[in-house]
Amino acid sequence: MARSKVAVIRVNPDRVLEDIDRLYDLADVRSALRPGAQTILKDNISWHFPFPGANTTPWQLEGTVRSLRARGFGDLVCVQNKTVVTDAFKGEDLNGYVPIFKRYDVPVRYNFKPEDMTWSVYRPKAKMNVLDQIFPEGIQIPDAFHGTNIIQMPTVKCHIYTTTTGAMKNAFGGLLNTKRHYTHSWIHETLVDLLAIQKEIHAGLFAIMDGTTAGDGPGPRTMRPVIKDVMLASEDQVAIDSVAASMMGFDPMSLKYISMADEQGLGHGRREDIEVVGDVDLANQRWGFSVGDNGASMVGDVMWFGPLKRFQKLFFHTPLVNLFVMGSEAYHDYYRWPLRDRKVFEQWRETTTWGRLFDYYQAHGTLAPNDVAKVG
Repeated sequence: MARSKVAVIRVNPDRVLEDIDRLYDLADVRSALRPGAQTILKDNISWHFPFPGANTTPWQLEGTVRSLRARGFGDLVCVQNKTVVTDAFKGEDLNGYVPIFKRYDVPVRYNFKPEDMTWSVYRPKAKMNVLDQIFPEGIQIPDAFHGTNIIQMPTVKCHIYTTTTGAMKNAFGGLLNTKRHYTHSWIHETLVDLLAIQKEIHAGLFAIMDGTTAGDGPGPRTMRPVIKDVMLASEDQVAIDSVAASMMGFDPMSLKYISMADEQGLGHGRREDIEVVGDVDLANQRWGFSVGDNGASMVGDVMWFGPLKRFQKLFFHTPLVNLFVMGSEAYHDYYRWPLRDRKVFEQWRETTTWGRLFDYYQAHGTLAPNDVAKVG
């Protein structure tokens, strides 16, 4: 398999849309996607509150729409999903996506609404690591995904269960239904299986990752935001996750989901097999991030990876799961956000150029084509 290309560039709030356009060129998006096919925009809403580093940024979304349309990929649709702690409608509103959808006439489909999306059993050609065992009745995926291009739009951040999260993890919400929590004990194997499925069903795969504000600590929500001014893009979902993990300070091949995907020929995780283009010096940075724990992760460690793992079907395959849903919602939305994380968000808005750009989006909806706001 030929070396994979990952574009890494330094981005500036004053010219962010132009920077993103350059990023798409460097990463050869035209060769990654099939002309004429519908292209799914899969944004990442890890938390409906606009916590810095947690979610796809409005400039990442707008820059993607503009760059794709400029290259002839006009049939765009955004697909949203919900999670235990995320309200998709609240998330796309609070994070500034709705005005962008309206301005560029991008329809939004919700994979949890039957009128928007139907699901059918898919029988992968690739040998599955775990999904066929977790879902013996059949792996269900959205019918609308077949034959489409897809753009994964994660951020550069840590994750309490996978150490880092990025392009491969971003497929989790879109491709698996609301029973995806069944897979958490085998999350690394699940991500590899999902990548194998994506390669079979999609006409083209691509990822753009926002590290303008990166997330250090117990992500994907309760993190320490760190300004890094970088973005990455690649056709290879494994390679982009590998380069981002390395920049965060982790050994990519020590992360099971990356090493398994590399070994199974789904992409490149080893640096010698990856060509970095753009601002190459950025890919050599090591930020020294660490994951740690929060209240939710400590419960999850016990339930999904610890001594209570054997009782998983009792807890998560029965109505008892609602207790954990309520507990997670209470922890994140009624403790962490009002008492701790909203203050972090407000400080980021007031003291950083990316926070002020976010404010501009809140006030104006989008960056006009010839009116990129000056912030700073």
